[in-house]
Amino acid sequence: MIKNTTQGFTLFISILVGSLMLSIGFSIFNLTFKELLLSASARDSQIAFYAADTGLECALYYDQKENVFIITGPGGVSITCGGQTVSVSKVIRPGVHTWEWWIDSSSGICTKIEVNKYTNLEQTVIRSFGYNTCTSDDPRRTERGLRVIYNGL
Repeated sequence: MIKNTTQGFTLFISILVGSLMLSIGFSIFNLTFKELLLSASARDSQIAFYAADTGLECALYYDQKENVFIITGPGGVSITCGGQTVSVSKVIRPGVHTWEWWIDSSSGICTKIEVNKYTNLEQTVIRSFGYNTCTSDDPRRTERGLRVIYNGL
């Protein structure tokens, strides 16, 4: 009498191949998910950078071309940045005059701009911070900043 010793071998091979295919599929899914997160992070970073660049260009224009930020000038002024007219507040501390304002776009992108004129150094420092969202407690909020320093008030 001949015994069949290959019983269950086909089942073992099919389970092994199925497990291998499942692990390959899970690895591909995991890699794709990480790539999606990375591309979303890069997009958010680019949005925040361009918001900061927009604010910086606006501040440079109003300082260099329109001469709005003069230390002997009025406290608050109104300017138009990013299609919005915003009020700019002025704070005077010993040795520095500071103008600050926010730009909140309709698409939910925000920019904070600061113009600091240091009277003792005769230097101007403009800082612009761009955000991909205006919601401060959003866990995906990304901030990018730009700074320009030049001599002269």
